Amino acid sequence: MQTQTEHDSEDYLASHYIHRSNWLRAAVLGANDGILSTASIAIGIAAASHHREPVILATLAGLVAGALSMAAGEYVSVSSQTDIEKADIEREQQELLEMPEIELLRLAEIYEKRGLKKETALTVAHELTEHDALGAHVRDELGLNEISQANPIQAALASGASFTVGGLLPLLATIFLPVKSMEYYLYASALLFLILLGTMAAKAGGSSVTKAILRISFWGTAAMGLTALVGYLFGVKLA
Repeated sequence: MQTQTEHDSEDYLASHYIHRSNWLRAAVLGANDGILSTASIAIGIAAASHHREPVILATLAGLVAGALSMAAGEYVSVSSQTDIEKADIEREQQELLEMPEIELLRLAEIYEKRGLKKETALTVAHELTEHDALGAHVRDELGLNEISQANPIQAALASGASFTVGGLLPLLATIFLPVKSMEYYLYASALLFLILLGTMAAKAGGSSVTKAILRISFWGTAAMGLTALVGYLFGVKLA
Protein backbone atom coordinates (compact mmCIF):
# COMPACT_ATOMS: atom_id res chain seq x y z
CA MET A 1 0.00 0.00 0.00
CA GLN A 2 1.35 3.42 -0.94
CA THR A 3 2.07 5.96 1.73
CA GLN A 4 0.87 9.54 1.40
CA THR A 5 4.46 10.68 0.80
CA GLU A 6 4.94 8.23 -2.08
CA HIS A 7 1.60 9.26 -3.59
CA ASP A 8 2.49 12.96 -3.33
CA SER A 9 5.90 12.23 -4.89
CA GLU A 10 4.26 10.52 -7.90
CA ASP A 11 1.82 13.43 -8.33
CA TYR A 12 4.74 15.87 -8.22
CA LEU A 13 6.69 13.95 -10.87
CA ALA A 14 3.62 13.63 -13.09
CA SER A 15 3.09 17.41 -12.90
CA HIS A 16 6.32 18.18 -14.75
CA TYR A 17 5.84 19.40 -18.32
CA ILE A 18 8.51 17.05 -19.69
CA HIS A 19 6.24 14.08 -18.91
CA ARG A 20 3.86 15.41 -21.56
CA SER A 21 6.51 15.87 -24.22
CA ASN A 22 5.92 12.69 -26.25
CA TRP A 23 2.16 12.88 -26.72
CA LEU A 24 2.11 16.69 -26.76
CA ARG A 25 4.69 16.85 -29.55
CA ALA A 26 2.79 14.34 -31.70
CA ALA A 27 -0.61 15.93 -31.01
CA VAL A 28 0.52 19.51 -31.65
CA LEU A 29 2.44 18.54 -34.77
CA GLY A 30 -0.55 16.60 -36.11
CA ALA A 31 -3.13 19.31 -35.41
CA ASN A 32 -0.88 22.07 -36.71
CA ASP A 33 -0.17 20.12 -39.89
CA GLY A 34 -3.86 19.28 -40.26
CA ILE A 35 -4.90 22.91 -40.12
CA LEU A 36 -2.05 24.21 -42.23
CA SER A 37 -2.02 21.50 -44.91
CA THR A 38 -5.74 21.38 -45.56
CA ALA A 39 -6.13 25.16 -45.31
CA SER A 40 -3.25 25.68 -47.75
CA ILE A 41 -4.76 23.22 -50.23
CA ALA A 42 -8.15 24.90 -49.90
CA ILE A 43 -6.65 28.37 -50.34
CA GLY A 44 -4.69 27.30 -53.42
CA ILE A 45 -7.76 25.82 -55.09
CA ALA A 46 -10.01 28.69 -53.97
CA ALA A 47 -7.58 31.17 -55.50
CA ALA A 48 -7.89 29.37 -58.84
CA SER A 49 -11.63 28.63 -58.83
CA HIS A 50 -14.96 30.38 -58.38
CA HIS A 51 -16.77 27.17 -57.42
CA ARG A 52 -17.19 25.57 -54.00
CA GLU A 53 -17.19 21.88 -55.04
CA PRO A 54 -13.55 21.65 -56.22
CA VAL A 55 -12.38 23.36 -53.04
CA ILE A 56 -14.33 20.97 -50.80
CA LEU A 57 -13.18 17.92 -52.77
CA ALA A 58 -9.52 18.94 -52.71
CA THR A 59 -9.67 19.78 -49.01
CA LEU A 60 -11.36 16.47 -48.13
CA ALA A 61 -8.81 14.51 -50.18
CA GLY A 62 -5.98 16.38 -48.50
CA LEU A 63 -7.49 15.70 -45.08
CA VAL A 64 -7.82 11.93 -45.60
CA ALA A 65 -4.44 11.51 -47.31
CA GLY A 66 -2.70 13.75 -44.79
CA ALA A 67 -4.11 11.97 -41.73
CA LEU A 68 -3.13 8.53 -43.03
CA SER A 69 0.29 9.76 -44.13
CA MET A 70 0.88 11.47 -40.81
CA ALA A 71 -0.03 8.37 -38.81
CA ALA A 72 2.03 6.05 -41.02
CA GLY A 73 5.02 8.37 -41.07
CA GLU A 74 4.98 8.84 -37.32
CA TYR A 75 4.68 5.10 -36.74
CA VAL A 76 7.61 4.30 -39.05
CA SER A 77 9.75 7.08 -37.63
CA VAL A 78 9.14 6.23 -33.98
CA SER A 79 9.46 2.49 -34.69
CA SER A 80 12.89 3.10 -36.18
CA GLN A 81 13.87 5.06 -33.10
CA THR A 82 12.56 2.26 -30.87
CA ASP A 83 14.51 -0.35 -32.84
CA ILE A 84 17.72 1.61 -32.30
CA GLU A 85 16.99 1.92 -28.58
CA LYS A 86 16.34 -1.83 -28.28
CA ALA A 87 19.54 -2.64 -30.17
CA ASP A 88 21.54 -0.42 -27.81
CA ILE A 89 19.92 -2.00 -24.75
CA GLU A 90 20.70 -5.51 -26.03
CA ARG A 91 24.29 -4.49 -26.69
CA GLU A 92 24.58 -3.04 -23.21
CA GLN A 93 23.17 -6.22 -21.73
CA GLN A 94 25.77 -8.28 -23.58
CA GLU A 95 28.60 -6.02 -22.42
CA LEU A 96 27.46 -6.39 -18.82
CA LEU A 97 27.75 -10.16 -19.17
CA GLU A 98 31.12 -10.12 -20.92
CA MET A 99 32.95 -7.31 -19.09
CA PRO A 100 31.11 -6.27 -15.89
CA GLU A 101 34.21 -4.69 -14.31
CA ILE A 102 34.78 -2.35 -17.25
CA GLU A 103 31.10 -1.43 -17.32
CA LEU A 104 31.21 -0.67 -13.61
CA LEU A 105 34.16 1.69 -14.08
CA ARG A 106 32.45 3.28 -17.05
CA LEU A 107 29.38 3.97 -14.94
CA ALA A 108 31.54 5.40 -12.16
CA GLU A 109 33.26 7.71 -14.67
CA ILE A 110 29.89 9.06 -15.73
CA TYR A 111 28.98 9.95 -12.15
CA GLU A 112 32.41 11.43 -11.58
CA LYS A 113 31.99 13.71 -14.60
CA ARG A 114 28.68 14.85 -13.15
CA GLY A 115 30.43 16.13 -10.04
CA LEU A 116 30.82 13.24 -7.61
CA LYS A 117 34.13 12.44 -6.00
CA LYS A 118 35.90 9.38 -7.41
CA GLU A 119 35.26 7.26 -4.32
CA THR A 120 31.63 8.37 -4.08
CA ALA A 121 31.08 7.77 -7.80
CA LEU A 122 32.43 4.23 -7.51
CA THR A 123 30.25 3.57 -4.46
CA VAL A 124 27.14 4.83 -6.25
CA ALA A 125 28.00 2.75 -9.31
CA HIS A 126 28.43 -0.35 -7.11
CA GLU A 127 25.12 0.13 -5.34
CA LEU A 128 23.16 0.86 -8.52
CA THR A 129 24.75 -2.12 -10.27
CA GLU A 130 23.73 -4.40 -7.42
CA HIS A 131 20.19 -3.01 -7.55
CA ASP A 132 19.68 -2.95 -11.33
CA ALA A 133 22.82 -2.97 -13.48
CA LEU A 134 21.07 -2.82 -16.85
CA GLY A 135 18.65 -0.12 -15.71
CA ALA A 136 21.50 2.05 -14.45
CA HIS A 137 23.43 1.79 -17.71
CA VAL A 138 20.35 2.31 -19.88
CA ARG A 139 19.45 5.42 -17.93
CA ASP A 140 22.87 6.97 -17.28
CA GLU A 141 25.05 5.68 -20.13
CA LEU A 142 22.52 5.53 -22.98
CA GLY A 143 20.36 8.38 -21.69
CA LEU A 144 17.10 6.45 -22.03
CA ASN A 145 14.23 6.60 -19.57
CA GLU A 146 10.45 6.21 -19.44
CA ILE A 147 9.97 9.79 -20.60
CA SER A 148 12.29 9.67 -23.60
CA GLN A 149 11.31 6.19 -24.80
CA ALA A 150 8.76 6.54 -27.58
CA ASN A 151 5.64 4.47 -28.24
CA PRO A 152 5.05 4.01 -32.00
CA ILE A 153 1.35 3.18 -31.78
CA GLN A 154 0.64 6.00 -29.34
CA ALA A 155 2.52 8.48 -31.51
CA ALA A 156 0.78 7.29 -34.70
CA LEU A 157 -2.70 7.47 -33.20
CA ALA A 158 -2.04 10.87 -31.64
CA SER A 159 -0.69 12.28 -34.91
CA GLY A 160 -3.42 10.80 -37.13
CA ALA A 161 -6.26 11.79 -34.81
CA SER A 162 -4.95 15.29 -34.18
CA PHE A 163 -4.35 15.84 -37.92
CA THR A 164 -7.95 14.83 -38.56
CA VAL A 165 -9.28 17.19 -35.90
CA GLY A 166 -7.12 20.03 -37.21
CA GLY A 167 -8.04 19.32 -40.83
CA LEU A 168 -11.77 19.27 -40.11
CA LEU A 169 -11.68 22.96 -39.22
CA PRO A 170 -10.63 24.22 -42.70
CA LEU A 171 -12.96 21.63 -44.29
CA LEU A 172 -15.93 23.05 -42.40
CA ALA A 173 -14.80 26.52 -43.42
CA THR A 174 -14.88 25.54 -47.12
CA ILE A 175 -18.44 24.25 -46.68
CA PHE A 176 -19.91 27.24 -44.90
CA LEU A 177 -17.83 30.27 -45.87
CA PRO A 178 -18.86 32.48 -48.81
CA VAL A 179 -17.43 31.36 -52.15
CA LYS A 180 -16.46 34.88 -53.15
CA SER A 181 -13.02 35.71 -51.75
CA MET A 182 -13.02 32.38 -49.94
CA GLU A 183 -9.23 32.27 -49.85
CA TYR A 184 -9.15 35.32 -47.58
CA TYR A 185 -11.77 33.90 -45.23
CA LEU A 186 -9.87 30.61 -45.16
CA TYR A 187 -6.63 32.36 -44.30
CA ALA A 188 -8.23 34.34 -41.47
CA SER A 189 -10.01 31.33 -39.99
CA ALA A 190 -6.96 29.05 -40.33
CA LEU A 191 -4.74 31.66 -38.69
CA LEU A 192 -7.25 31.93 -35.83
CA PHE A 193 -7.23 28.14 -35.42
CA LEU A 194 -3.42 28.09 -35.46
CA ILE A 195 -3.22 30.82 -32.83
CA LEU A 196 -5.66 28.96 -30.57
CA LEU A 197 -3.68 25.75 -31.04
CA GLY A 198 -0.39 27.51 -30.32
CA THR A 199 -1.84 29.06 -27.17
CA MET A 200 -3.17 25.74 -25.85
CA ALA A 201 0.09 23.93 -26.67
CA ALA A 202 2.18 26.63 -24.97
CA LYS A 203 0.05 26.51 -21.82
CA ALA A 204 0.12 22.70 -21.74
CA GLY A 205 3.89 22.72 -22.18
CA GLY A 206 4.57 25.64 -19.86
CA SER A 207 6.26 27.73 -22.57
CA SER A 208 5.78 31.32 -23.76
CA VAL A 209 2.36 31.93 -25.33
CA THR A 210 3.60 35.01 -27.17
CA LYS A 211 6.49 33.16 -28.80
CA ALA A 212 4.20 30.29 -29.78
CA ILE A 213 1.70 32.65 -31.42
CA LEU A 214 4.38 34.61 -33.30
CA ARG A 215 6.08 31.42 -34.51
CA ILE A 216 2.91 29.71 -35.68
CA SER A 217 1.50 32.88 -37.25
CA PHE A 218 4.66 33.56 -39.25
CA TRP A 219 5.08 30.08 -40.67
CA GLY A 220 1.35 29.62 -41.18
CA THR A 221 1.12 32.87 -43.12
CA ALA A 222 4.15 31.94 -45.21
CA ALA A 223 2.77 28.51 -46.12
CA MET A 224 -0.74 29.68 -46.94
CA GLY A 225 0.51 32.77 -48.75
CA LEU A 226 2.80 30.79 -51.04
CA THR A 227 0.05 28.29 -51.80
CA ALA A 228 -2.39 31.08 -52.66
CA LEU A 229 0.27 32.62 -54.90
CA VAL A 230 0.55 29.37 -56.84
CA GLY A 231 -3.21 29.36 -57.37
CA TYR A 232 -3.19 32.97 -58.59
CA LEU A 233 -0.21 32.46 -60.88
CA PHE A 234 -1.72 29.46 -62.61
CA GLY A 235 -5.09 31.15 -62.69
CA VAL A 236 -6.87 27.92 -63.53
CA LYS A 237 -10.63 28.35 -63.48
CA LEU A 238 -11.88 24.98 -62.32
CA ALA A 239 -15.29 23.90 -63.46
